[in-house]
Amino acid sequence: MTDTSKEPALRSMTGFAAATGALDPFRWAWDIRSVNGKGLDVRLRVPDWIDGLEAALRPLVTKHAKRGNVTLSLRITREDAASGLSLNEDTMRALVQNLLAIEAEAMEQGLSLAPSRATDIATMRGVMDSGPAQDDPAPLRAALLAEVPGLLDAFDAMRTREGAALRDVLLAQLVEVETLTTQAAALAEARKDDVASSLKRNLARVLDNTDGADPDRVAQELALLAVKADVTEEIDRLHTHVGAARTLLSDGGSVGRKLDFLMQEFNREANTLCSKAQNSELTAVGLALKALIDQMREQVQNVE
Repeated sequence: MTDTSKEPALRSMTGFAAATGALDPFRWAWDIRSVNGKGLDVRLRVPDWIDGLEAALRPLVTKHAKRGNVTLSLRITREDAASGLSLNEDTMRALVQNLLAIEAEAMEQGLSLAPSRATDIATMRGVMDSGPAQDDPAPLRAALLAEVPGLLDAFDAMRTREGAALRDVLLAQLVEVETLTTQAAALAEARKDDVASSLKRNLARVLDNTDGADPDRVAQELALLAVKADVTEEIDRLHTHVGAARTLLSDGGSVGRKLDFLMQEFNREANTLCSKAQNSELTAVGLALKALIDQMREQVQNVE
């Protein structure tokens, strides 16, 4: 029995992970998600006021993801406690004196002003201090970046689980392809007598119309008829493609592009098999192969 514990992981392009953290007075929430794509498209939705954060994140993400549309989002909130506020008495006194002067001047001019409220004064700039401002984002940036490896590991773990499920599905489908290919080979062998009879009839028609014909041309036409009826190469290539697909699934890693190309080759051979069949049973097997290969291509679209 093959030990698969050391095989490189086959990963899906579809995944999700989330994490939360805090560094007073900040709270934040990360999430990373991805869907399938032909190449790698990384989108970072992070606050631009944290200098250097996006530049540090991009290489970390691209180290983990090779294909797919990946979006990494960060939401940050600041929770300043009201008890941390203090009254700036000097600023308050200056504002009150200014308000009194304004009210006195308004009265002399015959204007009536609405009475000032304490809450109006308290919200004026400089009256309430919220403590020392945290202008340096370096500590916050360091705390955020420290959480990213764990987030990406969780992201990889989910994609690896999805990849393992994809591998199982594809391996089962390859068994079906192999079974249908073996059936096609048996049907092709069984129809040899019919093919031979058909060639003899075609040969007779050709010979009946060869007066003055070029012998080389007649030979070419006969050879072409024989080739059109022979599906040996298509069956051999289908078996070869099955082996190649199993090898890629065993190799793991970023093999999605190679598997996608291989599905095109599978489809090409199935199409040719159908066109050469000249037999209802063999045509049915060819159509079953085409349907199965289409199902495999849908699965392969999710492989990184």
